[in-house]
Amino acid sequence: MPSLARKLLICAAVDGLIIQPLATKGQRTPPPVKVKYGDATVSSLPRDQSPDISKPNPSFEAFGIVGLFTVSRLSYLVTITGRQQVAQIRGFPVYVATDVALTPCTNRNEAEAAISSTATKLRRASAEKFVDDSDSDSEIEAPSLAGGDDTEDPGAISDREAPEDKDAPETSGERSSIAEDVIKRRGSYGRFAQSWFSRKGWMMDQKRNLGMSSVVGDQPGSPTSKPKNGSLDKELSEAVVEEKVDPPPTPSAGESLMPKLLRFAHIWFGASRSFYFSYDLDLTRSVANRSTTPTTANIPLHQVADPTFFWNRNLMDPFQGSGNDSLILPLMQGFVGQRTFIVDRHPPQIDSQADAMELHDMSPPPELDTEYFSPERASVDLRPSEKKFVITLISRRSTRRAGLRYLRRGIDDNGYAANFVETEQIISTPTWDPSSRISSFVQVRGSIPIFFTQSPYSLRPIPVLQHSSEANFRAFKKHFELMGKTYGSIQLVNLVEKHGVEAIVGNEYERAVQKFNKQNAEGSQPLEFEWFDFHSACRGMKFENVSLLLDTLGKKIEKAGSTVERRGQVERKQNGVLRTNCMDCLDRTNVCQSSFGKYILDLQLKEDGFDMSAQPDQENSWFNTLWADNGDAISKQYASTAAMKGDYTRTKKRDYRGMVNDLGLSLTRFYNGMVNDYFSQAAIDFFLGNYTSMVFDEFEATMMSKDPGVSMSNMREQAIETSQKIAIEDNKEDFIGGWTLLSPSVSDTIKTSLFEEVVLLLTDTALYLCRFDWKLDKVYSFERVDLAHVVGIKVGTYITSAISPAETDESRNVGIVVTYEPGKFDIKRTNTRSLSNTSGQSDQVSGKDALGGSAKAPAAVSGILNQGILNAIAGKPQAHPPRKIALKALYSTTAVSDAKDVKKMTENEQINVIATEIERQVFLSQPIPANSEQKSIIEKGDIISLTEAKKSTGILEQWGHSIKKLVWA
Repeated sequence: MPSLARKLLICAAVDGLIIQPLATKGQRTPPPVKVKYGDATVSSLPRDQSPDISKPNPSFEAFGIVGLFTVSRLSYLVTITGRQQVAQIRGFPVYVATDVALTPCTNRNEAEAAISSTATKLRRASAEKFVDDSDSDSEIEAPSLAGGDDTEDPGAISDREAPEDKDAPETSGERSSIAEDVIKRRGSYGRFAQSWFSRKGWMMDQKRNLGMSSVVGDQPGSPTSKPKNGSLDKELSEAVVEEKVDPPPTPSAGESLMPKLLRFAHIWFGASRSFYFSYDLDLTRSVANRSTTPTTANIPLHQVADPTFFWNRNLMDPFQGSGNDSLILPLMQGFVGQRTFIVDRHPPQIDSQADAMELHDMSPPPELDTEYFSPERASVDLRPSEKKFVITLISRRSTRRAGLRYLRRGIDDNGYAANFVETEQIISTPTWDPSSRISSFVQVRGSIPIFFTQSPYSLRPIPVLQHSSEANFRAFKKHFELMGKTYGSIQLVNLVEKHGVEAIVGNEYERAVQKFNKQNAEGSQPLEFEWFDFHSACRGMKFENVSLLLDTLGKKIEKAGSTVERRGQVERKQNGVLRTNCMDCLDRTNVCQSSFGKYILDLQLKEDGFDMSAQPDQENSWFNTLWADNGDAISKQYASTAAMKGDYTRTKKRDYRGMVNDLGLSLTRFYNGMVNDYFSQAAIDFFLGNYTSMVFDEFEATMMSKDPGVSMSNMREQAIETSQKIAIEDNKEDFIGGWTLLSPSVSDTIKTSLFEEVVLLLTDTALYLCRFDWKLDKVYSFERVDLAHVVGIKVGTYITSAISPAETDESRNVGIVVTYEPGKFDIKRTNTRSLSNTSGQSDQVSGKDALGGSAKAPAAVSGILNQGILNAIAGKPQAHPPRKIALKALYSTTAVSDAKDVKKMTENEQINVIATEIERQVFLSQPIPANSEQKSIIEKGDIISLTEAKKSTGILEQWGHSIKKLVWA
């Protein structure tokens, strides 16, 4: 496949950022690429257009590009500035990103300041490290087994890791970040960012504790250093005058959240050490999966990578299709680790103290605590019966339904499960000799594939099932059809409790499996289901009881086997996969998956003539620590802490200290779930392309974000269809149309703090307002209004809150109020244990019909009930005060776009269409004499104006939102 650029030079030109790939020895220098200021468009430049390096600190070196993202008018280039080798697979190094730089693409001054600061910071970090002289311009003749740095890379600087600054002297320069360095020079609105970071110094300390000091800093003497005799505000003003630009308008919500987004991007892509890459190897595919792909000799790596595990694919979109294949470096989130171990075909027997001493001398020394493998004993030192192997563990987190613990649970409409991770265990020789066997065993984990949620505001939240059984089974079926195409037969391992709160989803899972197998076509593979109550079986810290599960599944694991490759050809392919889950798919799952991995390892080595049960080293610390590191990595990416029960995974022992540690991890997860995860989830979905940048405007208003895995357009269509079947009983009524809108949670009100999404149905004789339970897909109440009773329609601005900018936009916040005079044919029906029906406007007059039919009283009785005594005697109807149905348009454009590049009606257009259609049907229901002129009943005017909304917004409401913003944003 075409080679990727190992190192890049980033510098600022007059009209854009220049990315210059550095050529390896013996190769032609690739052409530079320009990212234009402003719109951040990417284009190739002629080879002879070299960057201007005449100024001090004009550029910095990067090891690859993460991608390019834009929020509102602000664009940033994310590049890898630190990496560490963690493994070597088939002779090619595998790296983890340890640091990134975020460079603005707004204008030259900002770009130069950020680049200069980044270069200074990286040069200082490099000076503090030992520089290996072998890291030079020499070309690699053969892959080094030691797993050193990428020696074919030019640049003469070593790989940079994010330095630990906790013990270093603190200076104002070292505590700066790319967010502050760039944003504070963006004109007048940069003062928001400046005050955000520097208010009483607390944000500075927080950034330093989070490792932000390693991004870039304002170094003494650099263009961004703080002025000695002037305030920061004065510097900002001078910068605006010098640039000769008008101060930009008030920043949008997305821009105001930019400091937090930049901080998250740096931690997520760099400091978290969660993203892995290789310049020569496709990490996104297992050995078995690679064997099914076509020849990839001339195909760029990013086109070969599996989109399911290609995490920066969306961020790389600007570089696609412009001939910049050498810059598109796929990143995989998950884990890559490697260890060496030695086994003996004829291990010595321990018969005496001398034998024990001899055995001690022959055993391999303790494994060094390193991320990548380094040989402990040279091959020439091994006995004839001994052999050295390498075990490599690769975990690939799926980009589908990706996110954080309580915000991404269960399954989505497309059949993708939350926290879905494919883990591959590879056994090979240290040299990856093609003539030797390479064995690969794959297992997966994933959330229980049904719709459910859990509240983050509890240490032990109760699962809440969502949607109808039909919707659940549709998604469930899609999930296992997708898995079947990829992995073949599936063995399900369910570790949740059989009693207690977890049994709610466990029982639903089991019923879905039974239904799937019952409906499955003849000849296809059924789902094998094993429910192992981990907590019950291992009560009292007896985790060794996991062996009971292995006793049950051992034969099935042997039957599935593993994939075997020799000389580049797959001799045997794994037949089936284990899918393990607990509630989070973290702690219990880690313990069991490591046991499955050890079981298959023993089988693989037994085929080569090695008996693991007879080896001198029975602790297998090299295996346990590798799997424990894997569990910690997956847990940090999903729950923001290391895995629980990690002490048992590492040592196969459990004591009170592990329990105390687990308690601390539980509290940390509880805090993160309540405070940090909401914004982080929105940012993850934005970087993956599930959301547009509008997600930050929505987050500003609600401090939450929607689930992109659930199609709201499909749900709304189904809600309209369901409401139509429930509410419209008379088949003679012609259905005109249905819409979903917002309405006050209390009937006959306009001003309220709580709004809910409702379904509005229109027929030729009536208007139906259906209140819908979106979690259960059911109508829980509806109101019927006879069109003959409608007396007025008002259309106009409907501001329900003046807290956030999105909620005060008068062009988007519009609504409609339908006024009617209630009569006996206007009813309200509520779906409870029985159906209560209210005739007229009084909620006290009701009848109950357990069968769901209308509770109709005789005409005479109904007349007396609905008329006063005097009016009944006089034969005059009683006058009731008019009632109102208030409706507000849903936003037509949201962060989650179901139909891209399709023009939608604006909020005003939606409301006008609904009002016009209602008026037309009202006129048909209220005929007038032939000589009379029919006047429009639609009135234009504010329902709630912005001024009125601001007056009604109380101080407590404002304080509440400010506190939430302080905590969540």
